[in-house]
Amino acid sequence: MTPAEHATHLTALTERLTARLTEETRCFEARRPQDVAAGVAETQEMANLYRRETARVKADRRLLEDLPTAERDTLIAATQAFEAVLARHNRALEAAKTITEGLVQAIAQEVAAARAQGAGYGAGGRAAGVDGRAVTLNKTA
Repeated sequence: MTPAEHATHLTALTERLTARLTEETRCFEARRPQDVAAGVAETQEMANLYRRETARVKADRRLLEDLPTAERDTLIAATQAFEAVLARHNRALEAAKTITEGLVQAIAQEVAAARAQGAGYGAGGRAAGVDGRAVTLNKTA
């Protein structure tokens, strides 16, 4: 593959990944994370391919050596757009995570409050019946 072909391939991959993350960000910002679930595996596969390709370029600079200015500028622009979308995606994902963790904590607190607080003793000196089921809460989603 020539440097120009390699740059074209990397630019196309970067643009596809950017478009995918843009759509996922839109879903997170619309508070519809469930719309992202179906495509998570494909996004991960694309992100891994991008990671491998950029690692190859970093390890062997000759892959993009003597690249014409137009192709270089196109790749730089695609990479800058990707980084901006990635930052926005990260913020939206963190917000969704925070909201989810808050909901889980609120539900767990309601369950704990609804449970009998103290068992005590009933008539005849026997311990009062208590719900023996345990509720475990991990404070991170």
